[in-house]
Parts: sequence; structure tokens; C-alpha cells
Amino acid sequence: MLPPNLKPEQFADYPPEAKKAALANLSTLQRLPLSFLPSLLRELIDYDFKFPAERKALDKELANLNSLSTSQTEDWFRSFAQIRLSPQLENLSWANSPAQFVERLSAHLWATHQLDTFRAAATKYAARLRKVVPPQAPSVPRLGIAVIGQGVHEYPEPIFRKLRPHGTYFSRVNPGNGLNQLLDIVATRAKSHPAAYGHWYIDGGQETDHDPALTCVSYNALAPVRTLLLRKIRTQIERPGMGPEELRSLLAQLRPEDLGFGNPGDAILDWFQMKVLTEGSGTQIFSTTFTQWAAREALRRAQPETLLVHFAPRQRQKPMNEMLSGRSAGEDLDPIGSLVDADMGAYYSWLNQQRLAGAEQSSFLVWFEGHGQAVVIGPSTPRGTESTSAINLRELLLE
Repeated sequence: MLPPNLKPEQFADYPPEAKKAALANLSTLQRLPLSFLPSLLRELIDYDFKFPAERKALDKELANLNSLSTSQTEDWFRSFAQIRLSPQLENLSWANSPAQFVERLSAHLWATHQLDTFRAAATKYAARLRKVVPPQAPSVPRLGIAVIGQGVHEYPEPIFRKLRPHGTYFSRVNPGNGLNQLLDIVATRAKSHPAAYGHWYIDGGQETDHDPALTCVSYNALAPVRTLLLRKIRTQIERPGMGPEELRSLLAQLRPEDLGFGNPGDAILDWFQMKVLTEGSGTQIFSTTFTQWAAREALRRAQPETLLVHFAPRQRQKPMNEMLSGRSAGEDLDPIGSLVDADMGAYYSWLNQQRLAGAEQSSFLVWFEGHGQAVVIGPSTPRGTESTSAINLRELLLE
């Protein structure tokens, strides 16, 4: 089937809001090339479980596509239309299962040496879309906070080496009640600038008491879900002929209820956490990997105005079968290795924050938990400098 043959009944199994959007834009969808359309439908089919920022972006993209004339549509998608597809791809049920089609398309592009052509077409489309529909700036300058090094008493090596050149390094920070101070700060922002999924607290261990105005994701709180997922993964990889591509396809078909999720009234957060665990490599096993990936996805998808990320010690590296078993995950921790992971994770969080609209006004704080070392990056903070003045964490964010 090709896009011009799309019928309303082919969206019958879409969730309510996704189905409504698909039917409202059906004539536009019928004009798009098959090499592009399933990628759009892959986003559209999850419309009901997307964050407000994602919905707004998708609505604007669909509105732009609707506004294009026939000749403009041909101009925008000429490169996509030149992609050669196989009859097998055309015969797939791509409207009902767009994610599976996109996986098959990737393999086809690789095998037919069209991957570079497709990538160039996608890059050109994204650039044109950003020009026509620029990303929305936040209502308040973004604040990112990373807390690293929990459980590390001494660490003689330099820390924050990637972040120091971009801000001011403080060496005499009062660490007393530090995490609670930071939670108070982000809670105040959340209550002063209320926004659905606009203020986040991600913890790689056991979450600390926090204001309910914050969207919270906790590695320890997801222990039953992770155990069930690891059991499913172990069962699948023990099957004859099971490879990584097949396993990835199976994980992509899971739904939150398959893993025991059930936050009352918060299906969006359930879907987010499930995707962090099923799409991230190692997020099911290593808390530092989970924390870094969750922060990355929260910034990319929800685009929060406030994000506090608290890294906790992960388990030591062990044989894969033992790690997949889920046994003794919390009995042999590696605080030093986790600090190294988290130091780099904090740097990646800052980079991902800088990719969002309003980056020039955003601020970022990273603190070595329980110690007097921190780095602050912001529009009024000198770059590549050091301060030896005594200061507390709350004052740091007023600098």
C-alpha cells in the first residue's frame, strides 16, 4: 500500500488523540512519500503519551505540512521521493506498525547504499522545519543541576574537567544539607512557574522527600519493573535464533502494563519510564546509565525549565548473565567508578540542555555531593575561573 491509498479505517487501532489527529490530517498524510511518512506516523501514534512540548512541536509540524501547496510539498520532499523502496516494504502494514517499518527501512537503506542520501534528506527537512517553525523559548531561563559522587569519601583526581572551562569552579562550598537545599530551590521554581512536566527530579537511587510539584523518576522505585524486564530479556535471549535485532523489536512492542506500571492518572510518565528502560542500553542494570539516559530523554522530549539529576552508586561490572539475573544488584556497589560515570553524565546533561531554545540564558550547577567542590555555568558567570570564597549551594545559584 502507498500513502495515496490511506483510508480512515487504517487508524482504527490508534489511541484516541492520535487517531483524531491522523484523521484530521489524512489528506496531508496521503501526499507524503512512503520513505518519510512512517517516521511521522511513528511519532503520531504515540501522541496520547507525549509530553506537552512534544505535542506542540508535532501539532506545528502537521500545521506546516497542511499549509504546503502541492508544488511546495513536492519541493520539500523531492529527496525523500527519490529513495528506492522494495515491494516488501511497500506491502508492510506500515500505517498500523510504523516503528517496525522504520526498522526495516533502516536495514534496506543500508543494504542498498542509500543511507547517506536518506540522512541528507532528513537533515535538510529538519533544517527547513526549524526555520519555518522555530522552537519555543522557555517562560523562565532553564536551570540544570547535577549532583554526583554519592558515597565517595576521598577522590584525589581533578573533577569536573569537562565543565570547568565553561564556568566558575568553587572549591569551598558548604556541603551541609546540600541535596535538600537544591530540592527546595527546584520546588520553589516549580511553584513559581507551574507547568505540566516542566520541573523534574531524577534520582539514580532512592528518591529524597520532595515537593509533589516536581515530576520524579527514581531508579530504586522502578526495581520491580526492572526485575520483570530483565526476566523477559533473559527468557528471550535464551531462545534459539534470537538476535539483537529481534530482541529490540520485541522490546519496542511492550506496553507499560506488560511491565507492571500503573501510576494512577499518569500514563505519560509510565510510557516515558518504560521507554527509558526498553530503549536505553544498560538502563535496566546500571543506575548511572539509567540516570544519564533519563536526563537526556527528559531534556529532549519534555524540555523542562528545571532539571535536578542526582547520581547514585551503580553496581560493579559483572558477567552479563549475572547482571541479567538481577540478583545482588545492590550488594556490591562501585562508588568511585560511579563518580567517574556521573562526572561525564553531568557534562552530557549540560550539553543536552544547551541544545534547547534559550540556551544562552540557561544556568547549570554540578556539585560533588558531601564535598566542597562545584561548578556553576551561566550567562553572568565568568568562564574558566576559580573561586576560593566560602559559599553555600543556595548562594551559588544566585551568583
